[in-house]
Amino acid sequence: MSGVSRGQRSAATSAHHNQENMLSRLRGSMKPRAAANEDQENLAPKQVSAGSRNVLGPLQNNLRIKTHNQCEKQESSQSLSCKNEDLVKSCLEKPSAKLPTFQVHMDEPDGACIKKPQPVVKAKSISEESSITFSAVARLRQPLATLDIPSAMDLSFDSPMDMSVVEGEEKTVDVNDVPEYAAEIHTYLREMEVKTRPKAGYMKKQPDITNSMRAILVDWLVEVGEEYKLQNETLYLAVNYIDRFLSSMSVLRGKLQLVGTAAMLLASKFEEIYPPEVAEFVYITDDTYTKKQVLRMEHLVLKVLSFDLAAPTINQFLTQYFLNQSVSKQVESLAMYLGELSLVESDPFLKYIPSHTAAAAYTLANHTVTGGSWPKSLTEMTGYSLEELMPCVEDLHQIYLNASQHAQQSVREKYKGPKYSEVSLIDAPSKLLLN
Repeated sequence: MSGVSRGQRSAATSAHHNQENMLSRLRGSMKPRAAANEDQENLAPKQVSAGSRNVLGPLQNNLRIKTHNQCEKQESSQSLSCKNEDLVKSCLEKPSAKLPTFQVHMDEPDGACIKKPQPVVKAKSISEESSITFSAVARLRQPLATLDIPSAMDLSFDSPMDMSVVEGEEKTVDVNDVPEYAAEIHTYLREMEVKTRPKAGYMKKQPDITNSMRAILVDWLVEVGEEYKLQNETLYLAVNYIDRFLSSMSVLRGKLQLVGTAAMLLASKFEEIYPPEVAEFVYITDDTYTKKQVLRMEHLVLKVLSFDLAAPTINQFLTQYFLNQSVSKQVESLAMYLGELSLVESDPFLKYIPSHTAAAAYTLANHTVTGGSWPKSLTEMTGYSLEELMPCVEDLHQIYLNASQHAQQSVREKYKGPKYSEVSLIDAPSKLLLN
């Protein structure tokens, strides 16, 4: 048994030596190729590091090492005629990048995915390419049928687009002129004016401010609105915010202007297309308050008002009355003048809701200019009779008579200009003879 085992061991040893000699010869014949592979491996990491995805470098190096071991195993088991170079090249090729989302895939002919050096071809000129593209599209598309489009200045053409400029003149568009919804809008405003009205006698509960201080504040806000060319609606909203805030909060006289400034800032943001910056409101107070104080007061006003800023005003109801019953420009301006005079005086006008005060201003203005009265069409629209309006008309008539002697003159100076037909210069009637 020992002889047989020694013989077997010697045979196995000789076979092992023969196999090692064969492998050494094979490795010797593969040295140039291995050197080429090493050069390629040394070059590949440089190309990867120069790219945008450096993290792929180690993955590709491991892939190359595995490929080299696979090649050695195949060389030891197969003949030297195997295509090792093709195998290495196919393994060393960069993996295809993942297609981006929603990429439109274009079918390519067989073999197009294999990158081959393209022969240098002379580029076509832009005119040639455009002519080829145009001819291809012309073959695919049929000519469009001609449309009979009317001219842009044809007013008979009922277009949904607003033609604000006709024959070089600007066409004014009134967004409130919607007869189809006028009744619903009026009903909604009448409901909201009750919800957003301030308390009539709130000034009696204020420990440190009076009606005259409030009048000075409103007079100053009129000047602010004229200085920054703000809308009249902005002024009405600001006064509404002030009165509603003072109905719930006690304010010291030193902070009353701060409340008015914050209210005007909020009204500007709500109504204006380009409201003034906070720094502008700090400037108009002569730096009495800082920007931080104005913003903190703005936040407080919003919380007290529960962020409910869409309050119906005298100006909105006057606009509806003018659309329902057309009057002259002078009557409109005078009614607006009387409406702003009522803003200055909290007593007695806080006890009237805006639609009531607007109706009284319309009646007094129409009577002053034309001698007319409250028309029946507006009686049907609003439900207000002339008898119901007379107390408010008399209060307006009284401040109209005393406007020239009032301590605050900003509203009167505002309506002296030609923009409002100089209606503040019209003398008030000494007596009211309304029927």
